[in-house]
Amino acid sequence: MVTRRFVLASLTSVAGTTAALPLAYLTAHLTTKPADAATLEKADDMAIGAPDAPITVIEYFSLTCPHCADFHNDTFPQIKSDYIDTGKVRFIARDFPLNRPALDAAILAHCAGPERYFAFIDALFHGFEDWTRASDYRKALTQIGQLGGVSAAAFDACLKDKALEKRVLTSMLEAQQNFDVSSTPTFVVNGKKIDGNMKFGAFAKVLDRLLPDS
Repeated sequence: MVTRRFVLASLTSVAGTTAALPLAYLTAHLTTKPADAATLEKADDMAIGAPDAPITVIEYFSLTCPHCADFHNDTFPQIKSDYIDTGKVRFIARDFPLNRPALDAAILAHCAGPERYFAFIDALFHGFEDWTRASDYRKALTQIGQLGGVSAAAFDACLKDKALEKRVLTSMLEAQQNFDVSSTPTFVVNGKKIDGNMKFGAFAKVLDRLLPDS
């Protein structure tokens, strides 16, 4: 599992050229008040699944985290079909970018709009090796955006949108403040934090214990 501490201490780049986001950068760009941790879903959350589902799962993820990519490519599809699509789970995706490429990729996903957000997350994780290892990751992100209907000009405008950047970074700070998140992926299941990637069987056991008796 990729941890934030490991990244800040030793990660100097994705593709060898891009520095990780230091905590000083975050605190210099944001002033936030601790959110109410008892309120699991916020108005601007990216969420799928029945709003009245008995289980709420929040995932904090970084788009440059290989363990997050493994979860989304290998485990999430079955969780979606067995638990989200059947009304058992409300799934909330929240940003926890570990470096500048992850921040820019998150901005691209949000730039696409709520109706295409999860499709872009899926595309970014499926193309993980291609864009994270590209000599020019931002050019690679621009190409992914164009394939999904986000023009180069629109993506550039989103990268310059300080309100959007603040929204992404606020998600990271609130994760630290409310749930002591320090690594990705981290899940909060009905308010309880679970660190690390889990295979479907292990995740299903956690969810099944929380389902009401049928």
